Order: sequence, then structure tokens, then C-alpha cells
Amino acid sequence: MSSPLLAIEVSRFDGDRAELRLSGDLDFDSAPELINAVAELRRDGYQQLVIDLTGVGLCDSSGLSAFVVAHRGGSVPIRLTGVSTSLRQLLDRTGLTELLDLPSVAEDGSTQAVG
Repeated sequence: MSSPLLAIEVSRFDGDRAELRLSGDLDFDSAPELINAVAELRRDGYQQLVIDLTGVGLCDSSGLSAFVVAHRGGSVPIRLTGVSTSLRQLLDRTGLTELLDLPSVAEDGSTQAVG
């Protein structure tokens, strides 16, 4: 059984802000797509990047690595939204929550928008 393909929808906003909405699996096969999409936005002058992960079913170590590569290419942290509980736990365990910009987690475990 094959994994769902990754789809990346990009929205560009005034200034230097863009949003990438991902759906599917962020894994070994698809992580380079995210890296390339972020690199293209950086080349076009976009520095404030938001990656919406609401539609992501699976994120493996290659997906986590893609976040690190994307972060290293910019002057401000990549903001992740729509992070599932299991992915949030993985980001916490790997220390990536310190590197990336994520919404805060309320005491009840739900994510809160920080704006």
C-alpha cells in the first residue's frame, strides 16, 4: 500500500510572508518537495513562512529534517500551525520546538494561537 502523496499549496502575501498548506505524508519521498518549495520562496524574498500541517497524516524523521533545513535558510523561525498532538510530542522530544515557532499549548493540551 502506497502512502498518500504530499500536496503543497502556497499562498503569497504582501511583504515577505507566505503560507504553505501541506496535505498527505511528509516522509523520505516527499520531504525534498517541502525543502524545494521553501527554497523557492526564500529566493523570491519571502522570509516569514508559515507551514500549516493540518492535512499531514504522517511526519517521519525526513520530515523533521526538512523543517531544520527550511529553518536554516531564513532569518526568522519557520512557524508551524495545525500540529497534531503526536507530532507535537515528537517535536518536543527532538528539541525542535526550541528551534521552530509553534503555537503555545494550553494546560488542557489544546493548542492556542499566538498572534
